[in-house]
Amino acid sequence: MNGKKITLLILILLILDQALKIWVKTHMTLGEAIVIIPNWFQLYFIENKGAAFGMHIAATSETMDWGKLLLGLLRIGLAGLIAWFIARLLRRKAPKGVLVGLALILAGAIGNILDSAFYGLLFSASTPETVAQFGGHYAGLMMGRVVDMFYFPLFRWENVPGFLSFLVDSRHYFFGAVFNLADAYISVAVIYLLLFQYKYLSK
Repeated sequence: MNGKKITLLILILLILDQALKIWVKTHMTLGEAIVIIPNWFQLYFIENKGAAFGMHIAATSETMDWGKLLLGLLRIGLAGLIAWFIARLLRRKAPKGVLVGLALILAGAIGNILDSAFYGLLFSASTPETVAQFGGHYAGLMMGRVVDMFYFPLFRWENVPGFLSFLVDSRHYFFGAVFNLADAYISVAVIYLLLFQYKYLSK
């Protein structure tokens, strides 16, 4: 597999991720849900304001969230490191599976970076009452929010032990995480690489 094919794969993955996010942001109000498969799968529009898994880094200034800015710069640095690693493995003729797995991770990382970096500049704010409009401005550079939409509420777990509370959402549904295509790329790729490419990467 050569660099052109890897680049094309990353671009296709990014287009799919961004196309879905832009459609959700410009067609759904914040908190709106569209049931795809009853009792199992919904498009549920939320925005991630902070770090991974919905965690939020408190702003240290009224005009600039320095924690979020630092996180964004760290993500850009890590994406650059992954791109460098892919280029190095291409020169070493690494297995196709390793390259595809890392391409998925890079596409996922860039996909979420784009949200944070530019959505605040490109769109008006999404609210429970109004759909975002292209051409608005709700935040500065690197201060945007990541669009999430995939929701799989498998079943309700009312009396979950405290140490397992991270497995349920605020409505007590098991696997209550809401995520996007970029998150899925990264999760699938990491699991695949650990299970099937560990021996190669450990070298």
